[in-house]
Amino acid sequence: MPSPTPLTSASSMLRRRLLPTLRTRGGGSSGPSRWTSPGHEEKPKGHFMNRTPPPPGQSRKWEDWELPCYVTSFLTIVILGVGLNAKPDLTIETWAHEKALERLKIESSNLAAAATATTANGSNSSAAAAESE
Repeated sequence: MPSPTPLTSASSMLRRRLLPTLRTRGGGSSGPSRWTSPGHEEKPKGHFMNRTPPPPGQSRKWEDWELPCYVTSFLTIVILGVGLNAKPDLTIETWAHEKALERLKIESSNLAAAATATTANGSNSSAAAAESE
Protein backbone atom coordinates (compact mmCIF):
# COMPACT_ATOMS: atom_id res chain seq x y z
CA MET A 1 0.00 0.00 0.00
CA PRO A 2 1.45 3.41 -0.96
CA SER A 3 2.34 5.97 1.65
CA PRO A 4 -0.48 8.48 2.49
CA THR A 5 1.94 11.34 3.12
CA PRO A 6 1.54 13.09 -0.29
CA LEU A 7 -2.26 13.05 0.06
CA THR A 8 -2.08 14.19 3.67
CA SER A 9 0.30 17.02 2.90
CA ALA A 10 -1.83 18.19 -0.04
CA SER A 11 -5.02 18.18 2.03
CA SER A 12 -3.37 20.03 4.92
CA MET A 13 -2.01 22.67 2.51
CA LEU A 14 -5.45 23.10 0.95
CA ARG A 15 -7.07 23.34 4.37
CA ARG A 16 -4.57 26.01 5.50
CA ARG A 17 -5.29 28.09 2.40
CA LEU A 18 -9.09 27.81 2.53
CA LEU A 19 -9.71 27.97 6.28
CA PRO A 20 -9.35 31.76 6.63
CA THR A 21 -11.81 32.34 3.76
CA LEU A 22 -14.48 29.97 5.04
CA ARG A 23 -17.42 31.49 6.89
CA THR A 24 -17.86 29.73 10.16
CA ARG A 25 -21.02 29.83 12.18
CA GLY A 26 -20.55 32.16 15.10
CA GLY A 27 -17.92 34.27 13.35
CA GLY A 28 -14.86 32.30 14.36
CA SER A 29 -12.34 33.67 16.80
CA SER A 30 -11.38 36.87 15.00
CA GLY A 31 -13.53 39.92 14.28
CA PRO A 32 -17.11 40.75 15.26
CA SER A 33 -19.82 38.11 15.35
CA ARG A 34 -22.07 37.57 12.34
CA TRP A 35 -25.12 37.52 14.55
CA THR A 36 -24.59 40.76 16.42
CA SER A 37 -23.67 44.24 15.33
CA PRO A 38 -22.19 47.04 17.41
CA GLY A 39 -24.68 48.30 19.98
CA HIS A 40 -26.43 44.96 20.48
CA GLU A 41 -26.29 42.97 23.65
CA GLU A 42 -24.62 39.60 23.71
CA LYS A 43 -26.94 38.09 26.32
CA PRO A 44 -30.75 38.36 26.36
CA LYS A 45 -32.50 40.31 29.10
CA GLY A 46 -34.98 37.55 29.80
CA HIS A 47 -38.02 39.35 28.35
CA PHE A 48 -40.11 38.47 25.31
CA MET A 49 -38.27 39.40 22.10
CA ASN A 50 -35.55 40.93 24.28
CA ARG A 51 -37.66 44.04 25.01
CA THR A 52 -37.98 45.55 28.42
CA PRO A 53 -41.61 45.98 29.46
CA PRO A 54 -42.99 49.53 29.70
CA PRO A 55 -43.23 51.14 33.13
CA PRO A 56 -46.33 50.32 35.18
CA GLY A 57 -49.40 52.26 34.03
CA GLN A 58 -48.14 52.76 30.49
CA SER A 59 -49.09 50.67 27.49
CA ARG A 60 -46.77 49.59 24.76
CA LYS A 61 -46.90 51.66 21.57
CA TRP A 62 -47.83 49.68 18.47
CA GLU A 63 -45.37 49.57 15.62
CA ASP A 64 -46.32 50.57 12.07
CA TRP A 65 -46.71 47.02 10.76
CA GLU A 66 -48.92 45.67 13.57
CA LEU A 67 -52.33 47.16 12.72
CA PRO A 68 -52.34 46.17 9.02
CA CYS A 69 -51.04 42.72 9.92
CA TYR A 70 -53.72 42.10 12.56
CA VAL A 71 -56.54 43.46 10.37
CA THR A 72 -55.43 41.38 7.39
CA SER A 73 -55.13 38.24 9.53
CA PHE A 74 -58.60 38.74 11.01
CA LEU A 75 -60.21 39.36 7.61
CA THR A 76 -58.46 36.34 6.13
CA ILE A 77 -59.83 34.10 8.88
CA VAL A 78 -63.36 35.51 8.44
CA ILE A 79 -63.34 35.21 4.65
CA LEU A 80 -61.96 31.67 4.75
CA GLY A 81 -64.42 30.65 7.47
CA VAL A 82 -67.44 31.95 5.57
CA GLY A 83 -66.19 30.85 2.16
CA LEU A 84 -65.28 27.31 3.15
CA ASN A 85 -68.58 26.82 4.96
CA ALA A 86 -70.59 28.12 1.98
CA LYS A 87 -68.86 26.10 -0.73
CA PRO A 88 -70.96 23.51 -2.54
CA ASP A 89 -70.60 19.85 -1.67
CA LEU A 90 -69.11 18.29 -4.80
CA THR A 91 -68.04 14.92 -3.43
CA ILE A 92 -68.77 11.74 -5.36
CA GLU A 93 -70.78 10.37 -2.44
CA THR A 94 -73.19 13.31 -2.52
CA TRP A 95 -73.62 13.01 -6.29
CA ALA A 96 -74.28 9.26 -6.02
CA HIS A 97 -76.79 9.82 -3.20
CA GLU A 98 -78.71 12.39 -5.27
CA LYS A 99 -78.75 10.08 -8.31
CA ALA A 100 -80.01 7.20 -6.17
CA LEU A 101 -82.82 9.38 -4.78
CA GLU A 102 -83.77 10.45 -8.33
CA ARG A 103 -83.90 6.81 -9.47
CA LEU A 104 -86.02 5.84 -6.45
CA LYS A 105 -88.42 8.68 -7.19
CA ILE A 106 -88.74 7.65 -10.84
CA GLU A 107 -89.15 4.00 -9.87
CA SER A 108 -91.83 4.79 -7.28
CA SER A 109 -93.73 6.99 -9.77
CA ASN A 110 -93.53 4.19 -12.37
CA LEU A 111 -94.82 1.68 -9.82
CA ALA A 112 -97.65 4.01 -8.85
CA ALA A 113 -98.59 4.53 -12.53
CA ALA A 114 -98.46 0.78 -13.13
CA ALA A 115 -100.60 0.14 -10.06
CA THR A 116 -103.26 2.64 -11.17
CA ALA A 117 -103.18 1.18 -14.68
CA THR A 118 -103.58 -2.32 -13.27
CA THR A 119 -106.48 -1.30 -11.07
CA ALA A 120 -108.07 0.59 -13.94
CA ASN A 121 -107.62 -2.40 -16.24
CA GLY A 122 -108.82 -4.72 -13.52
CA SER A 123 -112.01 -2.72 -13.01
CA ASN A 124 -112.52 -2.48 -16.76
CA SER A 125 -112.05 -6.22 -17.18
CA SER A 126 -114.47 -6.94 -14.34
CA ALA A 127 -116.98 -4.51 -15.88
CA ALA A 128 -116.47 -6.19 -19.26
CA ALA A 129 -116.95 -9.60 -17.64
CA ALA A 130 -120.14 -8.38 -15.95
CA GLU A 131 -121.46 -7.07 -19.26
CA SER A 132 -120.77 -10.32 -21.04
CA GLU A 133 -122.74 -12.26 -18.51
